[in-house]
Amino acid sequence: MAQAFPFSAIVGQEEMKLAILIAATDPSVGGVLVFGDRGTGKSTAVRSLAALLPPMTVVAACPYHCDPAAPPSACGECPERKPVGGPAPRTEKRPVPVVDLPLGATEDRVVGALDLERALSHGVKAFEPGLLARAHRGFLYIDEVNLLEDHLVDLLIDVAASGENVVEREGLSVRHPARFVLVGSGNPEEGELRPQLLDRFGLSVEVRTPTDLATRVEVIKRRDAFERDTAGFLQAWKKEDERIRKQLVAARKRLSAVEIGDAVLERAAQLCLALGTDGLRGELTLMRAARALAALQGDAAAGLSHLRQVAAPALRHRLRRNPLDDADASVRVERVLDELLPLAP
Repeated sequence: MAQAFPFSAIVGQEEMKLAILIAATDPSVGGVLVFGDRGTGKSTAVRSLAALLPPMTVVAACPYHCDPAAPPSACGECPERKPVGGPAPRTEKRPVPVVDLPLGATEDRVVGALDLERALSHGVKAFEPGLLARAHRGFLYIDEVNLLEDHLVDLLIDVAASGENVVEREGLSVRHPARFVLVGSGNPEEGELRPQLLDRFGLSVEVRTPTDLATRVEVIKRRDAFERDTAGFLQAWKKEDERIRKQLVAARKRLSAVEIGDAVLERAAQLCLALGTDGLRGELTLMRAARALAALQGDAAAGLSHLRQVAAPALRHRLRRNPLDDADASVRVERVLDELLPLAP
């Protein structure tokens, strides 16, 4: 398996890195959409996440790496799962999965299908889990997500909403948990994302090609150093990656204790009202993202400063098009932020 570029060694792209860490701290934020120019580190950041995340505890031998603390009914495939009140199941540690969903993937590969080898050799109907099963409790990454076929988009929307995958075909009837953080990347010049799927992403970030000379040179130098001496480069950045990993672990433990007051919630609602976002998902995402950011920064409560930091990624992809305003979504969000949450002089 190829070594991932260290997360801490990625030059710039601070909004993208912060959004990924927020989603890793609180998966209920709803995933991250990364749109921007080619060659700006979108996929590199996502793959770096896999090496950064601490391992998770799973039920041993479970094909869906279920949480031992989950209800026994959550997965009928756990061979070591015991009834409620019985002995604790045997557990093991596994890396948090970061699963790629290729654009050309068939539906059977995504949702799972009949295990033909067992069917032919043993004459039994058995389920072969797909990519959704592998991504449970982890991350499902789709590069060029705006080019994904419509039938897979519909499937992802259903699973993302329900948190489980249901397969009924070839005489099989299987239901298994499929809760994952959806991460998508793409180039907006190659097509727009369907609104139904766009709405499923909690945060949307924009990445651009760096325009200053020093930053461009530093990107080239670090990439060259990584390719020429991968082991040495990883060792050089190991301490910084470990610091981020500890920060993430501490944030997850602290998250449930982070408070968010009515004044912050009211300002979140004012932002959404001023921008004309549909529904209440914008406010919910703002609340969750601000709380996760506060946990990452070691704060006991989420305040207006946290809200301002997460407002653009939480809201820019939820705006309706305004034919009388040709400014892009980021500019429109910044205008409202300057009115409602002005920076301190």
